[in-house]
Amino acid sequence: MWQSHTTTSPVVEAWTTYRTGHAGRWTPEALLRAKNRNRVSVVIPARNEEATIGAIVATIRRDLLERVPLVDEIVVVDSRSTDATATVAHQAGARVVSQDQMTRGLPRMEGKGDALWAGLAASNGDVVAFVDGDLHEFSSHFVTGLIGPLLTDQSVEFVKGFYHRPLNGPVSVEADGGGRVTELAARPLINLFFPELAGFVQPLAGEYAGRRRTLERVPFVSGYGVEVGMLIDLVDLVGLDALAQVDLGERKHRHQNSEALGRMAAQIMVTAWSRMYRRGLVTEPLPPSTLLTQFRRGGQDALPNLDRQIAVTDTGVTERPPLASLRSAVAA
Repeated sequence: MWQSHTTTSPVVEAWTTYRTGHAGRWTPEALLRAKNRNRVSVVIPARNEEATIGAIVATIRRDLLERVPLVDEIVVVDSRSTDATATVAHQAGARVVSQDQMTRGLPRMEGKGDALWAGLAASNGDVVAFVDGDLHEFSSHFVTGLIGPLLTDQSVEFVKGFYHRPLNGPVSVEADGGGRVTELAARPLINLFFPELAGFVQPLAGEYAGRRRTLERVPFVSGYGVEVGMLIDLVDLVGLDALAQVDLGERKHRHQNSEALGRMAAQIMVTAWSRMYRRGLVTEPLPPSTLLTQFRRGGQDALPNLDRQIAVTDTGVTERPPLASLRSAVAA
């Protein structure tokens, strides 16, 4: 049995009670009445997601543009796909932009964070919701849940989603087994060094929304550190009380193997290090190394005494500066 002999801080407990909601609280019709003059954009970064992107776009378009005109635009950022992602998204009703086209003239960067930055630059909503492109059985309540607090409470600047993430094993399903990097890397880091953020159920969730005026003032980390970096930057910028979280129910998506999760965790740690330096928690701006050594069993290049190949990856990250500082340089 899981037991706890300590209590959370009063600040985190109060925030979690006050700033946590459930997606079912907001209907499209009620949000349309609360929308006023706000424009709403949904941005979906996608790389090789032809199998899922069409259903996601079509669902949002059907429920939140045609049935209820709540969302003003759906922008899919094609992140160097080699399949039919762009075509499928366009046919489903999205405006498709190229990550490279949106960042032309700027240094080339890799990873999801750069696609998110490009999507923010390409969209024009006062409220912008980000949704991952690999979701199965997608429901439009993901969008209404994220934008609900922003349209109904002017003191909220950013909303993070959370959900159950089932992990399908060979013989069973682990109901919340999908958040392995969160539990093994991100949550310990946050609790140790950024404890005011400990109340976020899923700090790495890929579904979140914010006001443009705030999102354009924070940098976007190029790789898998984008979510944790954004969360730390936002609490420093606008304070904990301007952040909220919403229960979106269940999220089904593609899972990665342990080696890929290790690289993801390393990028999160590198990102957190730079924020720790900014807060004076470490004395050097960069960690001693950003190289990650991993071992793969067997293979033609296996070392004789290990029966494993050595794989070394540079997990260093780069950042797009806040969009507000580069607006004149961004592709129209």
